[in-house]
Amino acid sequence: QVRLTESGGGSVQAGGSLRLSCVASGWSYRRKRMGWFRQVSGNEREAVAVIYTGSGPETTYYADSVKGRFTISQDTQITVSLQMDNLTPEDSGLYYCAADDPPYYGAWDRGSEYPYWGQGTQVNVSS
Repeated sequence: QVRLTESGGGSVQAGGSLRLSCVASGWSYRRKRMGWFRQVSGNEREAVAVIYTGSGPETTYYADSVKGRFTISQDTQITVSLQMDNLTPEDSGLYYCAADDPPYYGAWDRGSEYPYWGQGTQVNVSS
């Protein structure tokens, strides 16, 4: 049974940094796509960053709003991190880790196609 556990959320001032981590316990597939989505109260969940691993070179995808500021990486076979720099108040929200194993259906940012989700970790950025 796969279980995703996030950590690293918190409160920071604009311009600061946070690092989120996600551990996929029980994961037994060599290939996967794994990443982060966020949701602000009242808004739809949006994709932030995803990394594809296990088949050739890693491939990463980012939302336009975080390109150049956020970096997703695979730390171990079951751990993915999101380094968030130069944070803005618009980055505040509940950040969810999500994972999927092949075959992949839908684009990287189609959250509905990810079968595994964490409980979320809150990020608050004050101005």
